[in-house]
Formats: sequence, structure tokens, C-alpha cells
Amino acid sequence: MRIGIDIDGVLTDLEQFQLDYGSKFAYEKGKSKIINVNGYELNNIYDLTNEEYDEFWDKYFLEYAKNEKPRKYADEIIKKLKEDGHEIYIITARYFTENDKKRANTTIEMTIIDWLKKNDINYDKIIFSPENKEDICKENQIDLMIEDAPYNVKDLSKIIPVLCFDAGYNKECSGENIIRCYSWYDIYSKI
Repeated sequence: MRIGIDIDGVLTDLEQFQLDYGSKFAYEKGKSKIINVNGYELNNIYDLTNEEYDEFWDKYFLEYAKNEKPRKYADEIIKKLKEDGHEIYIITARYFTENDKKRANTTIEMTIIDWLKKNDINYDKIIFSPENKEDICKENQIDLMIEDAPYNVKDLSKIIPVLCFDAGYNKECSGENIIRCYSWYDIYSKI
């Protein structure tokens, strides 16, 4: 089976990163009140402008991309999946602020590849997909996707089963082809 795996929110805990670093950033901007703890984007969690949102990621993106720890047992379970004969496709729609778009994409891609290597995350192929993940999954004949972003969970579940990595921002995701998961060993047992 070909298994697609997202990075942010699946291999890493994006939700907690945004709460930890976002609360400091929002406090410094005088906007420390959390307006929606279940928001997916930082400016849905705190009352930040689009410019402040971009400023946050300009300030913290490289730290996040280089140093954020993977979720517990992600590397171990991915190794087990490969040993079981599955192909692993890392499919990331990690997007960047306007300032990031001006930087060389190869630098950003290499940062991600280096992070995967540093954290012993094995894969057969990596796909950088700022476009629609549905099309990417169809083109690469992905049989199952591990995802957390609500819009991706909903869209992908129309074409393939999705293991939805549980987060406050995706609690509303349910239905046919959506299987909620709470840890990497839970993912393994459901596969």
C-alpha cells in the first residue's frame, strides 16, 4: 500500500507549537487573549492581522522547520510500515509567507529533507505540494493519507481513506473514509 504522510500536525505537533510560540508572540503584540483555541491558523487562534501572521512565521519558521521534534514514535512506526512492505510518501503542503516565497525553494526543500534525515524519518518519495493534495494523491496512486488539516481531511476522504491525526482544530472532521487517530501506535494498529 502507498501511504501518504503530511508533516505539519502529523509528524510534528503544529497545534502545540502555535500555542507555545504564538502566545509569546501575541503577548508581545498586546494581543495575548486566545480567541479560538481550536483555530487551525495562528490568526484564528489569536486576533492577529495578516501582517502579524506573516511576521510570526518570518520570525519562527526556520526554528520550527529545523528544530521541532517529531511526534513520539513517528520514526519507529514509519520503519515498521516500511518493513511491512508499504511505500511511504511524504506529502507536504507546507506553505510560506510572501517573504518566504521570495527565498529559493530549494533552500526550504533542503531544510525539510535535512529535518527528515536528522529525525530518522524514512520515506520512499517526498512531494512538495503547494497545490491540491487530491491531485497529488491521484497522480501518485496513494491508497491512504495520514493528515490533520481539516480542509485536506474532508477533500481527501472523498477519494481515499484518511487517518485524521486528532487535534482541536479538526474535531469537526468525521464521516465516511475518515478514521480518527491519536498517536503513531494508534495509526499503526488502524493500518
